[in-house]
Amino acid sequence: MPETTITSTGDTSNAAKPVSYDINHPYHLNNSDSPEMTLVNTVFDRRGYLGWRRSILMSLSAKKKIDFINGACQSPNLKSPYHEQWRCLNDMVISWILNALSKDIADNVIYYKTAKEL
Repeated sequence: MPETTITSTGDTSNAAKPVSYDINHPYHLNNSDSPEMTLVNTVFDRRGYLGWRRSILMSLSAKKKIDFINGACQSPNLKSPYHEQWRCLNDMVISWILNALSKDIADNVIYYKTAKEL
């Protein structure tokens, strides 16, 4: 997993240090990403599953978050400095998917702990 590159100027003052982020890293979030965001136009209500599924997969792929549901981006060890960031992104993906489900379906799957399980 690529690490975030932190660039230091050698200055020990309290001045802000430039930081660069890899936008292709699975833990990267865009400023427009939020839990309320809608991934697809159609809410899944037990009809049209194949089209809904394809739309979800394309949307997550476009956001570089598909690895959270296919198992490629697994949870780091609890002691890892990346665990909290992974958890936040996993919860974000779960929120996006829940927003694409009808209320009765979402109510039945809300307690899954990982996007892959959901």
